[in-house]
Amino acid sequence: MTHPDPRTPLRVLVLGGYGAVGRHAVTTLRALGHHPVTAGRDATRADLRLDLTDLPAVASAAAEVDVVVNAAGAEDAHLVTAVTRAGAAFVDISATGAYLERVERLAVDAPVVLSVGIAPGLTNLLAHAAVRDAPDATGPLDLAVVLGAGEAHGAAATAWSLGLLGRRYPDTVGPAGATVRNYTRGATFDLPGGRRRLHRADFSDQHTLTRTLGRPVRTYFGTDTRFATTALALLTWAPPIGRLAGRAHLPGSEDWVLQVRDAAGPHLTATGTGQSHATGVLAAHAAALAAHAPAGVHHLPDLTTLEELDLPFPVTRHHDPGVTTSA
Repeated sequence: MTHPDPRTPLRVLVLGGYGAVGRHAVTTLRALGHHPVTAGRDATRADLRLDLTDLPAVASAAAEVDVVVNAAGAEDAHLVTAVTRAGAAFVDISATGAYLERVERLAVDAPVVLSVGIAPGLTNLLAHAAVRDAPDATGPLDLAVVLGAGEAHGAAATAWSLGLLGRRYPDTVGPAGATVRNYTRGATFDLPGGRRRLHRADFSDQHTLTRTLGRPVRTYFGTDTRFATTALALLTWAPPIGRLAGRAHLPGSEDWVLQVRDAAGPHLTATGTGQSHATGVLAAHAAALAAHAPAGVHHLPDLTTLEELDLPFPVTRHHDPGVTTSA
């Protein structure tokens, strides 16, 4: 792959470019001076009608662009292979740990960027920043992820959250072989707006960060309403009922909060409105980074830092009280 000149606008194919995340990625790419093309099955909303199961058609479309952003919710390693063999870089917003690990093992012919979004993504950048700020600290890092229950998420995001109900995953801080049931093992965090009790959940950031930082990392999840957070903790013991009830739109806002802490207390806290918007913004910036990255599979912190990205989300560094920087 020949890397585009950094001054040249990129051609970016956005799979699912008219969806909850994709449309924000498209808007941000245009604001950054690039040329996005939306792709999907709905010819009335997409610039290019494309069935992602038709890999030859995907490869043909990818050969005409610099970067492909997967905002369609498809988790198919063959899709990654088809795109990169065509010479385009690939950006994936998936949060599913098992899928990301499959992609990590691929031998790819172009850059692939993972851990793109809020969690994983911004959480990974925050954790790396916390370690740089306190390089001698030891012990587990805790990631707090609070998402707005009132946001109308895309179908893939909703299905992913409900799919965690009742399932177990490897414990990043326990003995070998230990597992954690999603939405259990609560812990209390001091967050903007007050103290909140959150619960362990299988976000991929904790697994990636445990490997890359050399410190155990745990992710705790909740919504912006205590009711919905408590409901998840209860319904994880009755998954079928929870998945049925979860189809209803819950009351709440679109605000989100992320925090990284350790035994010494909070290190950084990021806030914003609209999970889909934030994920789309991160995906657009990741596309620009991917176009100039070396071939291979990268996570977002491999290519940039929190400080280098010009993101519209305020981040408070607690080691220097009262200082707020734009991420």
